[in-house]
Amino acid sequence: MDFSHTEEQQMLQESVQKFVQRSYDFDTRNKIIASELGYSDENWQLFAELGWLTVPFSEGDGGFGGSAMDLIVMMEEFGKAMMVEPYTATTIICGGLISALGSDAQKAELLPKIMDGSLQLACAYTEIDSRFNLASTATSAETSGDSITINGSKTAVVNASNAQKILVVARESGAKTDRDGISVFIVDASATGISIQAYANLDGKKAASVTFEGVSVSASDRLGDAGNALSAFETVIDRATVSAAAEAVGALEALLQKTVEYSKIRKQFGTAIGTFQALQHRMADMFIECQLARSIVIRAAMTLDSTETATEKARSVSAAKSRVGKAIRKVSQEAIQIHGGIGMTDELDVAHLFKQVTALEIIFGNTDFHTERFASL
Repeated sequence: MDFSHTEEQQMLQESVQKFVQRSYDFDTRNKIIASELGYSDENWQLFAELGWLTVPFSEGDGGFGGSAMDLIVMMEEFGKAMMVEPYTATTIICGGLISALGSDAQKAELLPKIMDGSLQLACAYTEIDSRFNLASTATSAETSGDSITINGSKTAVVNASNAQKILVVARESGAKTDRDGISVFIVDASATGISIQAYANLDGKKAASVTFEGVSVSASDRLGDAGNALSAFETVIDRATVSAAAEAVGALEALLQKTVEYSKIRKQFGTAIGTFQALQHRMADMFIECQLARSIVIRAAMTLDSTETATEKARSVSAAKSRVGKAIRKVSQEAIQIHGGIGMTDELDVAHLFKQVTALEIIFGNTDFHTERFASL
């Protein structure tokens, strides 16, 4: 099977690599994280100019093409650089939901703003006890005429503190875990009744707990048909899951590279530790884990771009996330062990890469969740 990149994918990969080499070193990233926004608006505008914000969207929506293969090429490079810009939250999840569920008018209003970098979005869907079950939604949306009132709480809402609009997953009917009855609403982040408590995640990205108390929206703010959003939402999250897995693969490759380089300069007993056979074996195992992880992510992306059934696509996504999760544990822990005590310090990028992949193992379902999901499909 040919895993080589197309000419367009090579150009996309090289554009990210050049940007990172020129403008996104470790010290610059730390300054961005410490800023009030937690990301660089200047970088975000540059992403738009370079066309990166169009990659998740189809040509029909005015985008680059919308293939998962194109997306993972870019996300892998993002992972190597530990980028904290809210790409997944705004373009992949929220942009994906608008593209899948939105009316022509909603798409015409919102998608161009996402692609030109003028609109920041967040998706509020996770609840405290949902345990990765996308159907587990207690947040309510009660309809009265043309008015809809939203009440409930969401947690771990990435980019909520910077978003102009929040896409809220709420239940219009049914019991808490029913698949039917779930809708997605476009809500202004400054609307009356919204409370946002921001914080930084383990990987430095901004997230928030968001509470909705009597937040009023109109029926025209609903994406798609009432109570029928879950299937499209699951498809979008599966796509985001593969993107996160690709991001993890990039970070793992960076960990491997930095560990090998360190083993060549760190001396013990007057000899570089990279000459010790036991450590060579461990680094060889790290390399194998990285290659296995990358291969299965490519397979998942190719499956998403194929005409396979929804079940097969979901299986491929869970297989990738499960396998990448195992690689995260192996590679990241070995990297810290081989670096020794310095590997745990904030001054070294290896410690931040470790935090990044730890967060990526959890997001959109951890290793155990996806292993069980794969077995059940």
